[in-house]
Amino acid sequence: MSPRLSVATPVVTMFPKASGDWEKDASIEELTRIAEAADRLGYHHLTCSEHIALPAAESDRRGVRYWDPLATFGYLAARTRQIRLATNVLVLGYHHPLEIAKRYGTLDKVSGGRLILGVGVGSLKEEFDLIGAPFDDRGPRGDDALKALRASLSVPEPAYRGEFYAFDGMTVDPCAVQERVPIWVGGRTLRSLRRAVTLADGWAPFSVGLRQARDWLGRFELRPGFEVILPPAAPLDPITEPERTRDAVAEAGAHGATIVPAVFRHTSLQHYLDNLQALAELHEPGGAA
Repeated sequence: MSPRLSVATPVVTMFPKASGDWEKDASIEELTRIAEAADRLGYHHLTCSEHIALPAAESDRRGVRYWDPLATFGYLAARTRQIRLATNVLVLGYHHPLEIAKRYGTLDKVSGGRLILGVGVGSLKEEFDLIGAPFDDRGPRGDDALKALRASLSVPEPAYRGEFYAFDGMTVDPCAVQERVPIWVGGRTLRSLRRAVTLADGWAPFSVGLRQARDWLGRFELRPGFEVILPPAAPLDPITEPERTRDAVAEAGAHGATIVPAVFRHTSLQHYLDNLQALAELHEPGGAA
């Protein structure tokens, strides 16, 4: 089966040497046009990541722009109908699990059950220090947070007792409307995949090559429905290189991807929209990768 396609959302995050110049001054209107087009064309999900504040020394590696996912998705939920909204990723250590359950459970309700909760344990110590969050035990703390989230996301009166988090006798209203909100784990290590397989519903790594991903995936028995989100080995060009694009999506699928993010080189909003259209047409029956 061919992998589905998603949108590695431009504008909301700008990485050095990877973003188009037009994104620098783009507004919510440009972003909305992308979301509406992706929704109409059948893309699986949009992404938006989280950072509170980044050290200037990190700007060349991580970029400096990160739109807040809750505000961004709250707006886009009203302008779309079926495309899912994936945090990619929230840093677990920055929030109490019930804070996530309330804020993003509300988003799930607002969007009609379209939330995908992508999470990670984080790696930027300066940001942890800035908000007074513990850093050294972020791995086991994140594991406990994942268990607490699974116990609380869709439950108006959640109860949980773990190593770091414990709660009961509290009401969270509204909560998520999906019976089981998909939780994906991001990261770039084998440990992140183990965490995903053990505690979540999918793995959305970054900076992990396709061969490495396939090797790691081969070490686990993945249950049915487990999602693996792997970008293509290089940016796609479905307009001028349709065959190479088709092969690149198929290659990601052969290495374990169930969903392939659309990553393009683009020179304008219209060029980006044209790429979305061309890739969707390649993926239609009779032209599917």
